[in-house]
Amino acid sequence: MSDPRKLPQVLYIEDSDESRSLVRRLLADKYVVLEAANPLDGLQLAEETQPNLILLDHDLPQMSGSEVATRLKKMLPRTPIVIISGDTSNGARERALAAGAVGFILKPIDDSFADLVDEYLQGKVEKLEHAEKYLQAYQQELVERLEGKIRQLSSALEKNKHLLQQNGRMFAMLERRHRLLETAARVGQMVTSILDMDDLLRHTVNIICGEFNFYYSGIFLISDDRKWAILRAGYAEAGRKMMAENYRLAVDEKSMIGRAILDEQPQIALDAVGEESRFKNPFLPDTRSEMALPLIVDSIPLGALTVQSNQLNAFSEDDITSLQAMAEQVAIAINNAQLMNKLESANAEILRTKTYEAIATATGEAIHWVGNKAAPIPGSVQRVGEDVRYLLALVAQVNASALKNAALESAVQKVREEAEALGIDLKAVLAEMSAMKPYRLQALVSVESLMEDLDIAENSAKTILDIKEGLIGPARQRSDAAVSLSEMISNTVANMGLPDDVVSMTWSDDMPLAQVDARQVEQVFNNLIKNAWEAMSQTFEPKIFVDGRRDVDPNFVLVTVKDNGPGIPKEIQEKIWVSFFTTKGGKGGTGLGLSAVMQIVQQHGGKIWLESDSGHGAKFYVRLPAVK
Repeated sequence: MSDPRKLPQVLYIEDSDESRSLVRRLLADKYVVLEAANPLDGLQLAEETQPNLILLDHDLPQMSGSEVATRLKKMLPRTPIVIISGDTSNGARERALAAGAVGFILKPIDDSFADLVDEYLQGKVEKLEHAEKYLQAYQQELVERLEGKIRQLSSALEKNKHLLQQNGRMFAMLERRHRLLETAARVGQMVTSILDMDDLLRHTVNIICGEFNFYYSGIFLISDDRKWAILRAGYAEAGRKMMAENYRLAVDEKSMIGRAILDEQPQIALDAVGEESRFKNPFLPDTRSEMALPLIVDSIPLGALTVQSNQLNAFSEDDITSLQAMAEQVAIAINNAQLMNKLESANAEILRTKTYEAIATATGEAIHWVGNKAAPIPGSVQRVGEDVRYLLALVAQVNASALKNAALESAVQKVREEAEALGIDLKAVLAEMSAMKPYRLQALVSVESLMEDLDIAENSAKTILDIKEGLIGPARQRSDAAVSLSEMISNTVANMGLPDDVVSMTWSDDMPLAQVDARQVEQVFNNLIKNAWEAMSQTFEPKIFVDGRRDVDPNFVLVTVKDNGPGIPKEIQEKIWVSFFTTKGGKGGTGLGLSAVMQIVQQHGGKIWLESDSGHGAKFYVRLPAVK
């Protein structure tokens, strides 16, 4: 078997699979057959392999066999080229030889084909008579083919140019559509995050004109009676002027806004000057194109959005699509804002109702408290009065002359006279006392009992005054000034008479002065520290920790009051701020301390809150405004 590396290489360029298969079968035993299905691949393969012989079909796509032969002859001048063709016309062989071929084989290929290939490989060259004549004919053929290809290329170039222009317009349109949709989405995203109605409408018209570069934009909302479209926001100076004049349009067919609302469809005027049915707005003299877009949510029109340009034909179908999508987002945002307003109104009404209930409850509880504290007073006063009558009767029996003191004698006499003036019959009282049994008489004239009744009346009156102070104190007119909370709280603790080692105070170096009413804020920390101390009555080694520093917000100062007492249960932590709520039972608490504390702190623009877990003490945070 022959070594393939030593066999001659024959390149066959043919677009027919059947022809290539036939040649491969006829030559495979003696040659290495290389194949190419088109002229361009054949030229490249010939340059890469440099075969011993090139067989070339005459009828090839893109280029004729003669053209390929001329190219190959220039590339590989020493490689013989044989053209295989079915063209039996006069001069076909000669034109092939004039193109640079050494031979011409007519199709169909038969069994003699292999012998012919051997001859051409061995140097056979067919003679061409009258070569000059056929060379000129071949050159003329090339010129004609070149002119035809130039015409084809020119025509293709014109078509490609037209297609390029169309593609350019398409790309520009797609880019504009993308930009419009992107901008509409961005506008929708921006406005849907605004819940205040006035802010929403103002920002919407500003964003639309800024993003789309429109001359004007405005938003109309329908009045409650559905008869008017009222301008609620307008762009730039024209918008401000119309807003100042309460600009509105009737919801009818006489304006684009009215039609958009009635028909629930966009209204477009590409030539606003020539649009007779369009309402001419004197505030917007430069408008040349206008679009009115209905604002609809759940099939209910809320109003309409107008966008205006100072260019003719400013709106395309893409503009309408993207702007309508944006208008839908704006409508949703407006509806959300309206729902928020309704919700806030409902909440305000609920708050008013709850406030009235709280006032009524607090008033009833206040009356109940005052009644409870005032109840012992009449009985104590009555008992004191009886004790005084008995004591007066006894004093009247003193022998004034035996006192041997003019002043005392005068005082005894005065007692008798004033008792008589008050209608007290001292003799009758004395007779009543004389009839009493000794143990009863001793009980009636007890000084200790008299003082006890006076203490009851005094304590009841003091509690009532404390309630009054808790209710009215925080409402007093404030007199704010720069106050050192560290000095104030230190003085407050010193005046409370607590054991020396109970309260620990820490103040940061950068702790600012507070801008507060000193008297009211002193009441705040007095109550907090007093409550902490009273809460630790059963605590071993009670401790109160007071810490002051600048708050995270530099405009405030933060003070914390912490104890190591039993803490405040979660279930009552919200209730401790309510008036008259107390955990002290009958130990004297009014339940107004923390309520007043919260009221004072909030009136100063501050905040107070609690952190506590049962068994781990309570920590109160007080944030108050710092001196600027």
